[in-house]
Amino acid sequence: MSIKDQVGADLKDAMRARDQLRLDTLRSVLSAFNYRRIEAGTDLSDAEQLAVVQRLVKQRTDSIEQFSKAGRDELAAKETREREILQTYLPAQKSSEDIRAVVRAAVAALPADGRNQGAVMKAVMPELKGLADGNTIRQIVVEELASA
Repeated sequence: MSIKDQVGADLKDAMRARDQLRLDTLRSVLSAFNYRRIEAGTDLSDAEQLAVVQRLVKQRTDSIEQFSKAGRDELAAKETREREILQTYLPAQKSSEDIRAVVRAAVAALPADGRNQGAVMKAVMPELKGLADGNTIRQIVVEELASA
């Protein structure tokens, strides 16, 4: 079952349960899918659907940060709940230890004069795409390069 099909089924459940926050969040996901489909001109693949959900999660994370800075805790709490709903459609995220192991292997594989943040990120992102947050990966790359 594709992500879009699962979202559609969950949307119907949210309607039956009268869960307005979940309903609004899932409607926004379907809207984003439709917008992206029109933009691409073809139906979305599973990878493209996953990328849309990841983008929505990132938007919520950025909003939470901004609302927290502005002292708007009620809006930050709403965005947090929406992000939790969206994260159920993402694959399980890798732990920091798993990310660190991939980064160490990439650093070891690179020549000593070619070890910089960009080269390491380029090496690890294909393996970690969708399985870890880019900011977390970047932070671990910086830490590993500093200790290497």
